[in-house]
Amino acid sequence: MVIGNYRTQLYDKQREEYQPATPGLGMFVEVKDPEDKVILARHMLRVHLDIQVGEHANDYAEIAAKDTLSELQLRVRQLVEQVEQIQKEQNYQRWREERFRQTSESTNQRVLWWSILQTLILVAIGVWQMRHLKSFFEAKKLV
Repeated sequence: MVIGNYRTQLYDKQREEYQPATPGLGMFVEVKDPEDKVILARHMLRVHLDIQVGEHANDYAEIAAKDTLSELQLRVRQLVEQVEQIQKEQNYQRWREERFRQTSESTNQRVLWWSILQTLILVAIGVWQMRHLKSFFEAKKLV
């Protein structure tokens, strides 16, 4: 579970400072060039993000009061959510392992074909050199 809160502050050019948080003010994106100069923006806006991820995102005291749960029921709910989080993490790790395996197998196959190609090129050059030297020596009547 991911919980995120944000508040925004608009920049006041006359005062040269950010105003206190304004309710109802939405988010705004700035586009900057490599020198950190703002290319695309009409207002300067500061956004403060508060993001909570995982089991720490839940306020179990609030949940217990809202749903009128006993301590045992609340603990069971916490454990169930922890198990679900562990299962999600395991599935994600399996997916990552599968992707890594695919990448490794693809790389190994490319290395194999590259080495076969190199070997064929070396054999072809060796055969060509032998034929060329043979014809050279025959032309000079050394053989």
